[in-house]
Amino acid sequence: MLTDTAARKAKPKAKPYKLTDAAALYLEVMPTGAKYWRMQYRHAGKAKRLALGVYPGVSLADARAKRDAARAIIREGRDPAAERKAAKAQATLSAENTFAAIAGEWLETQRATLAASTFAKAELTFSQHVCPWIGARPIADIDAPELLSVLRRIEARGARDTAHRTRERIGQVFRYAIATGRANSDPVADLRGALAPPVRKSRAAVTDPAQVGDLLRAIDGYQGQFTTCCALKLSPLVFVRPGELRHAEWAEFDLDAAEWRIPAHKMKMREAHTVPLAPQAVAILRDLHPLTGGWRYCFPSLRTADRPMSENTINAALRRLGFDKETMTGHGFRAMASTRLNEMGWATDVIERQLAHAERNKVRAAYNRAQHMAERRKMMAAWADYLDALRDGTANVVAIRSKA
Repeated sequence: MLTDTAARKAKPKAKPYKLTDAAALYLEVMPTGAKYWRMQYRHAGKAKRLALGVYPGVSLADARAKRDAARAIIREGRDPAAERKAAKAQATLSAENTFAAIAGEWLETQRATLAASTFAKAELTFSQHVCPWIGARPIADIDAPELLSVLRRIEARGARDTAHRTRERIGQVFRYAIATGRANSDPVADLRGALAPPVRKSRAAVTDPAQVGDLLRAIDGYQGQFTTCCALKLSPLVFVRPGELRHAEWAEFDLDAAEWRIPAHKMKMREAHTVPLAPQAVAILRDLHPLTGGWRYCFPSLRTADRPMSENTINAALRRLGFDKETMTGHGFRAMASTRLNEMGWATDVIERQLAHAERNKVRAAYNRAQHMAERRKMMAAWADYLDALRDGTANVVAIRSKA
């Protein structure tokens, strides 16, 4: 019989050796000094051994108790090592089947297709609004009432839009779980109509021609950073999404051809987009090039050229110019262009294509993808001239739309 004193005083040797106890229990002493409890047994005619822990974390008394429990399993004709392995596998499987684990998997499948900002928002949705409450739960056990309680918590803060976006994200995770065999149904489908409708609020934008002229004159007088001033001046001329503008790279521009080719991964709809550049836009970029042309981004961060300007830069500049968030935002240049161009008589298809809006009819979208470029070039040049006229107060002498 082994004693605790003998186990404690056992010294390492050049090779592993055993200190035996009763009923096939022994302590294996390794050359490193580590000491492992083992048990020898036979099952189905095969000699096996079972690990029972590390000494002194597992004491002699604990090791004997584990041995006795294993012997009871063996007497029933079962294999304790196989059962332990199965239990570990089940624990691993359970961990892989939690909502948090599957949400993480789904996010990784979307990394290549979602814009970086959208991906970050999706991560934040799960980490802040969902996983603290149901992340550790097996996804197959989560039901509609449980999900509703998570969403109602968001809704109670007055964040109705966030609650609805969160519901959509959760539904995407459940559909992924069904496709990968970890869930049988999507309880999100049972929540239809359970949340208060989202509050739809139009983005603030200046659209009145006189006020547009005021805005353009204010931008011309901007006294801040030169790169910010150039971004402000370019915004109404290209009317892309703010994220697309601030992530603009010099490699995407062909100033001689007067084109800005935005790659698909930067676009909200994941389709490459071409922006025809009016002479006024080309002039702004040529003026900026000596300052930032040696770097990747046209509008780099003030702190490091390795990152684009902050998403708050344009809005902060508008505030400095006296336009509050209820009057004008960086995104508002899109609404400004859309409103005025439609009122000026340009074809809706041409405007929508230049705005890079999704075409709901997929066949029509495939046809229109390469269409309207000549008309878009014409429209962008006329739009730039119109903006000049508004800024200069001579809009009445500019033809609203050339019929040529």
